Amino acid sequence: MLNFEDTWDYLKGPDLWLLIGERVFKVILIIVLALIVVRVTRKVVDRLFKKREKGPIRITERRENTLKKLIKNVVAYIVYFVAIIMILDNVFGFQVGALLAGAGVAGLAIGFGAQNLVRDIISGFFIIFEDQFSVGDYVGVAGIEGTVEEIGLRTTKVLSWTGELHVLPNGNVTQVINYSIHNGLSIVDVNIPYESNVNDAENAINNIVATLPDKYDFIVGVPEIIGVQNLDVSHFTIRIIADTLPGFQWAGERNIRKEIQNQLYNAGIEIPAPRIVMYSGNDKEKLLDKNRERGE
Repeated sequence: MLNFEDTWDYLKGPDLWLLIGERVFKVILIIVLALIVVRVTRKVVDRLFKKREKGPIRITERRENTLKKLIKNVVAYIVYFVAIIMILDNVFGFQVGALLAGAGVAGLAIGFGAQNLVRDIISGFFIIFEDQFSVGDYVGVAGIEGTVEEIGLRTTKVLSWTGELHVLPNGNVTQVINYSIHNGLSIVDVNIPYESNVNDAENAINNIVATLPDKYDFIVGVPEIIGVQNLDVSHFTIRIIADTLPGFQWAGERNIRKEIQNQLYNAGIEIPAPRIVMYSGNDKEKLLDKNRERGE
């Protein structure tokens, strides 16, 4: 049994520090090699996708961005896992084979209780395989609207337009609204007072909507006047629709309203507003007399 002096001599001796230094060097070397492999792999993936642009196989840019991020993440996970195994085996001398066998048995037992994790991974696979949405798409999912920042096998990251980053388990993605695949449709209702003529209002609107495609690149084609959409108490409503680039339907609505409002104002057509009509006592009596005469 070692006494205190023997232990102290061992701690001060060169053998211990050489062993520690050797193991630290191996750990640093493995980590550095893992980082280099990950970085090189990412550059190779970027070059492969860049060369693919000249090949016969064509995929959309949104799907390309999704696959690139997914491949890079999967490669990083595998390399880091291998690096950890190498450190445990070659540096610290753990029996990795027995450890992995035990982990396999334990993983089987844990798998029965990790149903949500399995569901997330399966859902993530089908999201990517079916191309439900891709990185850069503007989507509505799980009650959240925003731009897809990243798609993984377990989670999806969605950045809302107000700046919040939402991390959603893929198992919660049960219904998706993708605004970035097809052209959007801007729908604008314009209220016109009854004092104005319908034809005059439509002519004024036609004059301005014909110029919108030249002003705004995201408006596809000349907006179309559908006609009188509604008859209200103090006004009638004219509806205008316009095709826009995917995800720009809201911007189209805002700019169409602004341009039409300015044109109607210049044409002398007022936007209806709530009005209060007041009668004096004499006017009230006259109205009552007229109503009595009509009743007779």
